[in-house]
Amino acid sequence: MYLHYLKSNVKMEPLIWRWYAWPHLIPPLTAACNIVERHLKIMHSYVQNPQIHMEAMKDPKLLGGPFIDLEGKYIDEIQSLIRQTETNCAKLIQINNDLKSFDQLLQSKAEGDSLEELYNSIPSSLKGLVELVYDLNNHPSIRIIEYLVYHKHYTSAPQEIALGPIDGDFRKFVLSTPRIYQDSEIYIPIPFSDKNIDLLSKMRYEPDDIKKIENIFGIPEEKKKLFQSFFTTEPPRLNSSRNYTGNDIRVRYFGHACVLVETSKVCILFDPVISYDIESNIPRFSFNDLPDVIDYVIITHNHQDHLIFEILLQLRYKTRNIVFARSQIGTLQDPSVKLILQNTGFSSLIELGEFESINFSGGKIMAIPFFGEHSDLNIQSKSSFLVSINNTKFLFAADSNNLDPNLYNNIYDIVGPADIIFLGMECDGAPLTWLYGPLLSKPIKRIHDRNRSLSGSDYNKAGQIIKKLECKEVYVYAMGQEPWLGHIMSLHYTSDSKQILESDKLLNYCRENGIKSERLYCTKEWYFQ
Repeated sequence: MYLHYLKSNVKMEPLIWRWYAWPHLIPPLTAACNIVERHLKIMHSYVQNPQIHMEAMKDPKLLGGPFIDLEGKYIDEIQSLIRQTETNCAKLIQINNDLKSFDQLLQSKAEGDSLEELYNSIPSSLKGLVELVYDLNNHPSIRIIEYLVYHKHYTSAPQEIALGPIDGDFRKFVLSTPRIYQDSEIYIPIPFSDKNIDLLSKMRYEPDDIKKIENIFGIPEEKKKLFQSFFTTEPPRLNSSRNYTGNDIRVRYFGHACVLVETSKVCILFDPVISYDIESNIPRFSFNDLPDVIDYVIITHNHQDHLIFEILLQLRYKTRNIVFARSQIGTLQDPSVKLILQNTGFSSLIELGEFESINFSGGKIMAIPFFGEHSDLNIQSKSSFLVSINNTKFLFAADSNNLDPNLYNNIYDIVGPADIIFLGMECDGAPLTWLYGPLLSKPIKRIHDRNRSLSGSDYNKAGQIIKKLECKEVYVYAMGQEPWLGHIMSLHYTSDSKQILESDKLLNYCRENGIKSERLYCTKEWYFQ
């Protein structure tokens, strides 16, 4: 036997149709919309005028925009990917077109009368998969039977894992740049649900027979030397304190919205976004600092910087439960997180409604309402989470935008004060269409697009939360500043950025009022009795 470990600096990127896999590329309907309205449009634009894309990448203000970051190269490869997409995704392209055209028909024809006759006009790709409904103000809409849509249209065939060395934090922004195959990487066609991914992930810490692994993944002869270079006989540099056994509550910040809360009896990990173990002068926790078992992984909301398949797939073998908020059933904009995770091979899924809770040894996890940051769309798969351990309460408020301060009066009446709050203040977010544009059936006015942004709380809104919940400690997080977040966030802050200025105001207010506070960056560890 040839026992080897997977090297700590080898990335495992999940790809689908040669794009980085994020939550909206799993449900067939949202995937269809993104293929047509994002992938194909961006690729056609690049082929027609790569110079525009090259110039856009030089402007920090355009980071995260619909521009391919390939330096004007790989034109032939992108043209080939367009053809492959149009062929392999023909059914999904048709579904997108059918869904959008029928929704427009429904909006023009349904004026309050019975919807029964319109069932005959439903396109064949959607027949038996949707219900036509009015709300109480006679506004018509399409209710999706999501389970049946998966049953009829979901396929894992285009899924694959890209393996390759990573020696720095920079990676191209995943929502606008497809993956061009590189000679330094190996691409393994495999469904995300395949448990052999767990076997490979476990090899970071438990050696296995590399010949066996080559056979399992069908590595061709000409790629075996490269594949073997991703492995080593040297054990990883594991942090000796990764499994906490102390008497206090240990909290570790891994970057962005990723926080690990531990006692000797329980381990809770929020919104996993973990750095690979690379040589860097920027301090960080990595995969090597995580415990051997994670009791609860908690997903605050279904955005690409909080539900990250690249990380979740590598943690799947050591995760006992995944906790998340219940979705708005049957809507395009709020696909079921439960179905997304089930269809990508996750189990032990706990779906919580507002103020529902689960108990663990020594404490409780409760889902708390979370307003805003979703462009006023009716999306319910978002929640703050209150973790109570003995007499200490931690509120992980994620990207909550305090649109109605009265909400926190009512929350206080139920849960009382929150000792420690973690709150995102990305208060100058992207417009609605940046994330949800592909789902729209008709264009939105530019002024509405800008006003309905993906924004969190500013200083005034955050301050009101802190006052109402009588917080003793305040930590601003989820700002996307960590360098290993660029490929999913693409943010560029300066000292004059609104997000920095507003969070500075909050920190000053806290200091003036004797409240311990900090804007978190990269890494931190602290203890609570």
